[in-house]
Amino acid sequence: MSAARLEGRHVLIVGAGTQPSDDPDAPVGNGRGIAVLAAREGATVECVDRDRAAAEETAAWIDREGGQSGVIVADVTSEHACAALVADAGEVDGLVLNVGIGRGRGLAGTSAQDWDVTLSVNLRAHFLVVQAALPRLSEGSAIVFIASVAGLQPGSGLPAYDASKAGIIGLCRHVALEGARRGVRANVVAPGLIDTPLGRWASRGRPAREHTNIPLGRQGSAWEVAAATVFLLSDDAQYITGQVLAVDGGLSLV
Repeated sequence: MSAARLEGRHVLIVGAGTQPSDDPDAPVGNGRGIAVLAAREGATVECVDRDRAAAEETAAWIDREGGQSGVIVADVTSEHACAALVADAGEVDGLVLNVGIGRGRGLAGTSAQDWDVTLSVNLRAHFLVVQAALPRLSEGSAIVFIASVAGLQPGSGLPAYDASKAGIIGLCRHVALEGARRGVRANVVAPGLIDTPLGRWASRGRPAREHTNIPLGRQGSAWEVAAATVFLLSDDAQYITGQVLAVDGGLSLV
């Protein structure tokens, strides 16, 4: 049996909860899937979310499977909270940034407030957390930003969302260059249409989402996003940095 890929690692996952849903068949969200799979691969996982109940549910799942977890509650729109959550986590050698929201609709339907709130959560928070975390990360550590194929091509209909996800890719490239001097890698996972509670909510507002032409013929799952993320956190990806891995069933090809 091969060794667990993240054995001995301490991974901080920002956005580790799953949005509550009234759907009894709701699937797991990306953050929870990443946290659980990282723990299965041997990592101690710090579950960060603004919703304590959501973070605790993720941690409880990890604990039931015999893993090690912690819970940190933080609102990443606060500069102080971004710095504090990194300090509260202690010494970590893996960081996943999975927070994101969408506001507005088209240029005409997006207010300045929609733009500011979206960029605050989807990009400013990533910058602030990484700014606080990078000096603390030791050689061999890895950072994974969870973005979206919306950062590679238009399609969401949400200009602030698209711009923020493209901005994550630019931020990651800078972090990868700075981090390389200290042996720290940074990469982006860009999910396409993923079947999560948030994805199902989005489909209610835009039913055409369910009929998008995906070359592989189906939506992905949070577990597939998690598998890509765990790979990039692990030493299997130790010569990969500054890259974007689209987990989209070929959506970005069409």
